[in-house]
Formats: sequence, C-alpha cells, structure tokens
Amino acid sequence: MIMNEKIKASEVLLTGVNGEDLGIMSTKEALKIAKELQVDLVCQSLASSPPPCQLVSRTDFKQHVIKESAKNRKVEKGPKLKEIRLSAFIEDHDYDTKKRQAERILTSGDAVQLTVRLEKKESQEAKKLVEQLIRELSHCGKQDKGIQVSGKQVIAVMLPH
Repeated sequence: MIMNEKIKASEVLLTGVNGEDLGIMSTKEALKIAKELQVDLVCQSLASSPPPCQLVSRTDFKQHVIKESAKNRKVEKGPKLKEIRLSAFIEDHDYDTKKRQAERILTSGDAVQLTVRLEKKESQEAKKLVEQLIRELSHCGKQDKGIQVSGKQVIAVMLPH
C-alpha cells in the first residue's frame, strides 16, 4: 500500500476516517487534511483514475497490516491437520470438552483428525462415537472421505467449511 507523500497521482478520490465520501480533490489538499487530522493518507488501488484513497489513523492501519499479513501467511501454508484423541468409552464431560476443542479448531480454519484408540473389541462403539461427533460438528465442518476402521484405531478427518 502506498501512503502519504509517496502517492504520485495529481488527484485522488478521498474517503474520510469514518468512511464518509469526501469526493475528488488534489493530492496536496488530501495530504493537508490528513496532517490536520493527524492521520495517514492511504492509497488502496492504483488500478483506477483517480486512485481511491482513505484517511486512516496510524494505529488502525498498523493493526490492519498485521492482520492482513497473518491472514496471507495462513492462506499460503494451508490448513493444518490437528489430531484429537478419544477413547471408545468416554465420559460425557470429557466428550463435551473434546467436542468444544474440535469446534474451536474447525472455526479457526484448520482440519481435525478424530482418532479413537481401540482396546479389545470396541470398534462398533468407537465408530458410533465418531459418527455422533461428526453429526454434532456438521455446523462448523464437513467430513473428508469416510470413517477408517483399522485394527487398533478408528479415524475420521473433518475439514472446515
């Protein structure tokens, strides 16, 4: 983003600090207004003529830049896969805790792998538990592939919406 004196256009389409439209004016005049209000003049796009610019307070702009860069980093890396381990015969309170944990992960944009470790002949109970959890988390994520039942564990992966 281009700020203050680095804006080379002769005229700008100016938007105020609170989003109000101030119209087209010379860049010098816009810079003068920015200095009076002790804010920055930020150019959003050079694609149009005159370029749209906005008066932004310094702290708001810094926070916006930090959020944008964090968001871009997350998009570049892609979603992480985080594992949540359960047992087939889980207490209600523990189940609720694991469900809330999975919701938090899915809403933050990461995928969740639900893993139930098996002991003896628990595969049916484990599969029912995972199916129930998938149904209850359907509002914040969707199942990827099917439920995998192997010899020692039952696994299901959920992706964020």
